Amino acid sequence: MFPAAQMFAFALSGFLKFTMGFDIGLSTKCVSIPTEMSMCHSIGYSEMRLPNLMGHTNMAEVIPKSAKWQIFVQTGCHPYARTFLCSLFAPVCLDTFIHPCRSMCVAVRDSCAPVLLCHGQSWPDSLDCDRFPADEDMCLASLTKEYKHIHKELPKPTCQTCPVLEDFFTQKKILDVLCANNFAVKVKLSKKRTVSGDQEYNIECQVEFINQGMLLPYDTQNMIQQWLLINENCTQRMTQTYRPMVYLIVGNIKEGTILVNQVFRWQKRDSQLTLAMRKWKHHKCL
Repeated sequence: MFPAAQMFAFALSGFLKFTMGFDIGLSTKCVSIPTEMSMCHSIGYSEMRLPNLMGHTNMAEVIPKSAKWQIFVQTGCHPYARTFLCSLFAPVCLDTFIHPCRSMCVAVRDSCAPVLLCHGQSWPDSLDCDRFPADEDMCLASLTKEYKHIHKELPKPTCQTCPVLEDFFTQKKILDVLCANNFAVKVKLSKKRTVSGDQEYNIECQVEFINQGMLLPYDTQNMIQQWLLINENCTQRMTQTYRPMVYLIVGNIKEGTILVNQVFRWQKRDSQLTLAMRKWKHHKCL
C-alpha cells in the first residue's frame, strides 16, 4: 500500500481523464485542511475547496461529517478509501472540481460496505456511485493494472461472528485450540475514550508470535488493529475495562481472509497459559 501522499500524487498524475470539468466559480474559496480532519492529512495537498463536493459550506459541517469516516479508513477496507473520501470532503484547489470516477466509487463501496454493515450502517445515499462521472469523463479513476501488480494482496480480516472469549481454561484446552488453528499471537491491548466520546483501541507493544503460520511479521500488528476496528462489537466485549490487558488471539487464514476463532485473556495469575506455551514449543498435534 502506498503512503497517502504518494498515493494521491500518483492518482493525480496517472488517473485524470481530461475532457470536460465542472467550473468552480467565484462562490467557492480555498481554505487550509483543518487539523481535526486527520483523515485528509498528508494526501499531497494542504488546501481544500469550500463548498466541497458533499455540499458542506463550512468547517462546522465538514469536520464532524468527515470524522465519522475516519475509523473506516483505518480498517483498510480498500487502499483507495481515503483518496475517495477526501476528494469529496476536502477537494483539492484546482480550476475545476475533480470528482472521483464511478469505477473508484464502486471499488471502494464493494470493499467497505460490508464493514459499514458490520457496524449496523448501510452505504449512504449521498455516496450513490451513479452520481459520479464515468471513466471517460474528467475524474479520479480507479486502480490501474500497474498499481494492482505492485500492490501485493495480503490476507485481510473480515466482519465475523465474535470469537469465543475464554477466561477459564486448562493446558489441554489451549493446546487443542492451537492445534486446530494456524496462527496464534500474544497482544497487549488498551482502550481509551477520545475527545469525541468514541472508543479507541491500541496495541501497546509489538505482537508476539506463538504460532506464526501464514502471518507476515511486518503486517501482523496492522492486521490485528484492523480486525479490532472492523469487529468493534467483539472488541468491546473483550475490553471491559480501560486497564491494558494481554490476550492470546488464535485463528485461521483461508482464501485470503483472516478469521479469529478464539481469544484467551492472559492474566499473570494464569499458570495454565504459561505452562501451555512452554509445552507448545515441543508439542505434536494429533
